[in-house]
Amino acid sequence: MMKRRNVTRRDFLKTSLGAGTVALASGVLGWNYAWAQGSDRIRVGLIGCGGRGTGAARDAVSAAPNVEIWALGDLFQDRAEGAFNNLQNLGDRFKVTRERVFWGFDNYLKVINSGVDMVILATPPGFRPIHFKAAVEAGKHVFMEKPVAVCPTGVRMVLEAANLAKQKGLGVVAGTQRRHQKGYIETIKRIHDGAIGKILAAQCYWNQGGLWKWDRQPGMSDIEWQIRNWLYFTWLSGDHIVEQHIHNLDVINWVLQAYPVKCVGMGGRQVRTDPVYGHIYDHFAIEYEYPGGVRVLSMCRQIDGCANRVGEYVIGTEGVSDPAGWIRGKVQWRNEGGNNPYVQEHTDLINSIREGKPLNEGEQVALSTLTAIMGRMAAYTGQEVTWDFVLKESKLNLVKNLTQFGDMPVDEVAMPGKTPLI
Repeated sequence: MMKRRNVTRRDFLKTSLGAGTVALASGVLGWNYAWAQGSDRIRVGLIGCGGRGTGAARDAVSAAPNVEIWALGDLFQDRAEGAFNNLQNLGDRFKVTRERVFWGFDNYLKVINSGVDMVILATPPGFRPIHFKAAVEAGKHVFMEKPVAVCPTGVRMVLEAANLAKQKGLGVVAGTQRRHQKGYIETIKRIHDGAIGKILAAQCYWNQGGLWKWDRQPGMSDIEWQIRNWLYFTWLSGDHIVEQHIHNLDVINWVLQAYPVKCVGMGGRQVRTDPVYGHIYDHFAIEYEYPGGVRVLSMCRQIDGCANRVGEYVIGTEGVSDPAGWIRGKVQWRNEGGNNPYVQEHTDLINSIREGKPLNEGEQVALSTLTAIMGRMAAYTGQEVTWDFVLKESKLNLVKNLTQFGDMPVDEVAMPGKTPLI
């Protein structure tokens, strides 16, 4: 079992092996070759050609037979053409021609309309609600990276589109890969079966060092620089509590089979104060209260030179557990083995489509995204934030349907006690 300290961002689970929710042991269900009018081929379009997007494309074609990358799209020409060159080594699984390499603000529509069966959504999260809505309305199956929105308005857009996907019988799987990892699946099943008794409290963490940044180049517009440097702007990333810590909060929601009732919290911008880091925070600490009075400590930090911790811990009346793979108490159990959850999540999606029983994780990931958003709102404003408020009442809208580059001043750093809760 892998160590869960001193880990880096996307490498956290790369060396961990896991099985999937649909095909837990083998990763393969019976194929229904008539799923698409007699053909089992699935043509995939990639929207968002950065490292995560190209990685997801590789995972998708590795996940099941007869899956092809058919089209590529990105806002930036250099990204789209870079992915075209980078993915050539997929061989006959890479069917993209230069005519199906798109860039510009409408690239996602061109990919959706290029003859694909499924799209991978891997742009900065601020664009996810618009892209997901367009894909579902066009009848495409979707794999979308987390988080799926950066504000309550965006979450509501995703919930509406996820419901439409159910009505249309479309598959939707999100990049919360722990949901497809053997250690988590088997441990949490035992927790739900009572292995640690009644849950009293939990903690979750994503504390690590800093990440990459993009220095502004001469002549670059505000909008282009912010999108290329997207981690550091709330309208694009949601701040790191949303963009990254959602993984841990999603596990807590899964374990507790509930969403928080309310939260309070704090955070700040103590080390990353240079303008290149936009206006986001570099640390958060949130206390969530769940139904039944269960309290959850949530902590995340991106500061170099500090102790790292990534994981989740659950305390029950009859034991404790790390949901990634062990239980101590009246039950003693430790998970061993499995396979790659980054591939498994695509296997589960593709198999479910071919079985005619498409998975739909849209609502699940949207509400876990909202869990992270409410924590950010509590820290930014210094106010107690309730679930009913963020789900039903909040007017905060960071969704931007951009059509051109231009000016966009950087938002002010949020100040608790001054920044309003809206």
